[in-house]
Amino acid sequence: MNATTAIPASHRLRRTLAHAGVLARRDLLASVRLRDVLILSALQPIIFMLLFLYVFGGAIEAALPAAAGGAYVNWLIPGILAQFAVFSASATAYGLHKDRETGVIDRFRSLPMARAAVLIGRTASDLVRSGVILLLQLAVGLLLGFRPQNLLGLVAALGLALAFGYACSWIMATIGLAVRNTEAIQATVYSVVFPLTLLSSVFLPTRTMPGWLRAFADHQPVSVIANALRGLILGPGALPPGESITGQAVLALGWTAAILAVVVPVAIRTYQHAVS
Repeated sequence: MNATTAIPASHRLRRTLAHAGVLARRDLLASVRLRDVLILSALQPIIFMLLFLYVFGGAIEAALPAAAGGAYVNWLIPGILAQFAVFSASATAYGLHKDRETGVIDRFRSLPMARAAVLIGRTASDLVRSGVILLLQLAVGLLLGFRPQNLLGLVAALGLALAFGYACSWIMATIGLAVRNTEAIQATVYSVVFPLTLLSSVFLPTRTMPGWLRAFADHQPVSVIANALRGLILGPGALPPGESITGQAVLALGWTAAILAVVVPVAIRTYQHAVS
């Protein structure tokens, strides 16, 4: 008589996380070897920071709340951290697409590993890489005159930015697996990323926008994240009237959790179809 023994859920979880850890290490080592890509990934947000600070800063400072201390750099850095959380997630799409095109994912499929481990490992490695670059941006911001008002709030803001970036990585994982052409992936990614970051409070207060546009900008997730980061770093005076730091932080965490709840199953299902 054949007996089938069910594998406990805790064992399956440990197995998945162990496989994901191995794959995350593999992806991190690959990132270190691709030094040109790593350097360009670090330079891009710094270039954005310098451009907006020195090209637009003088014109925007008059519209800033008092919490910014009259310095655009204090308003800009939290916004740049929010922007980078979204932009950095695109690496997940390109990495998974490359693994698929080169047959790496097919080789993974032939191994006795958990299916979700490939996506968890990729997004985890991109999270670590993003954390390093985020700290580099912060260091450059401090050199440019950025002065956070709350050290604990700054640490919390960095954690929130990374959490939101991790959620965005799962969106990009779905795009990288669903879209088969590199150029199409690039077009899809930028069609999502640029409108969300430009039509937000990342670079300037939304009260300067037309009313119909502000209605969208105030409530879309990138603005929520940027507002939460500013509140944590600069204090409640940096928030729109009537908003609190706790309220914005909870709303930002809500967006992050909602994105993960919706997109993670979709990404895993897309991965299963992509390798079937």
